[in-house]
Order: sequence, then C-alpha cells, then structure tokens
Amino acid sequence: MQGLTLPRHVEPELLDHLAADDPRAIHSRRDLRWINSVMAQPGIMARALLRHCGPAAPRTILDLGCGDGTLILKVARRLSPHWRGVTVLLLDRQDIVSRQTHAAFEALQWRASPIVADAFQILERSSAPHPDIITVNLFLHHFAGAALTRLLALASHRADLLVACEPRRGAVALAAANLTWMIGCNDVTHHDASASVLAGFRGRELSAQWPTYPQWHLREWSPTPLTHCFAAQRGRRHDL
Repeated sequence: MQGLTLPRHVEPELLDHLAADDPRAIHSRRDLRWINSVMAQPGIMARALLRHCGPAAPRTILDLGCGDGTLILKVARRLSPHWRGVTVLLLDRQDIVSRQTHAAFEALQWRASPIVADAFQILERSSAPHPDIITVNLFLHHFAGAALTRLLALASHRADLLVACEPRRGAVALAAANLTWMIGCNDVTHHDASASVLAGFRGRELSAQWPTYPQWHLREWSPTPLTHCFAAQRGRRHDL
C-alpha cells in the first residue's frame, strides 16, 4: 500500500465517458446506488447538514454532480422531518433524473429542479443561482491541482455552506474497492472504485485548497474508513 503515502493520483473514470443509455453505464449507476448505501453516504451527509444548519430549513441546495439524484433524495428523506419546502438544484452534465425521483421529492414537500450543465459553467455565470448550501457527493475527487482550487473558489462565492462527502484515500477503502466485483459490480464500477480511492482525500487536503478568507470556518473528518468529509461555513463557528 505504499502508493497511499504518495500525493493524490487523479485519472479519468470510465463512467464519465459513457453515454447515459449505455448498458454498462446503467449497470454502473445501479452499482453506485448500492455503494453509496454501503458507505452510509446519505446518513453522513444528512447529519453533517443538520449539525451545521440546525432545524431552520434552507431555501435552496445546489447538489453538484448529482448523477441520477437518488443520493440527495435519500438525504432529503432523512431531513424532511426537520426541513420542508426546500428546492434542490440537481446539477449534472447528463439529464438522468427520472420522473419517479421528481415525484419522490414532491412527496417530501421538496422540489427538484435539474440543471444540465458543467459545474464550472454554472458557478462562473454571473446570473447563476446563489443557493444557501452546496452539497457534493463523490465529485470533488475528479479534480486535481488548479481545477480543484478553482472549483472550490467558485463555490465559496456562491453559498454560505459547502458540505462534501468524498472517498477516503486509505488501505481499507482501496481493499474494499478492489473487491467490488465480488458483489456483482461491473468492470466500469470496479475500475472507477479503485480510481476514486486513489484520487480521494485525507487529513486537511481540501482545507488547504479552500480560499484563505478569514470569515470561513473549515472542518475535515473521516466518519468511516471509506469516507472523508469536508465542511466550509461562512461566518459561524461551531464546536465540532
């Protein structure tokens, strides 16, 4: 596991280059829904949002790289007893949010509004929305160097809170990724799982990339051996 002591290694993931209706992509998205559940990502994200926001519901959440929207839907289900009337902007380069997912948000008294675009295009646009919160699940690890710094800087100008749940770069996570084929994941998922871990985060790597504005309070933590979390909140300090 010597590679885990080296700097992050980011390489293209196969799913990002497949058409939305490619059978391998459909299978891999199904795998990802299962993997998110195994990693406990919905619960981790929901607890982090409640801890930072409390019972007062935000008006708008921008979910970067939302995929099919089912991860943030699971988060919404956990938060809906506390938060109602939230609009979730589902940002992804592919339009794959189903009508069933839209209906499930409506049943929670939430509203889903898809945005089919590149994250940089939206965050750089002067007329783009200014959400209360930006959420990110398994998305930041796709970026390295100047691209990651730029993405975080753009996010810091758009919202007062960003919460990210990313892969943890570590031996346990890499071993788990290498075993995904044993639970029926296809070749796309097997490749991308290992690539995600090697591009993942640990320590205070994301804090080091965040703009050095004094009004921001940053926290990084790993709730499990598989997940690394980052929260950036403007103007409020929490005993976390």
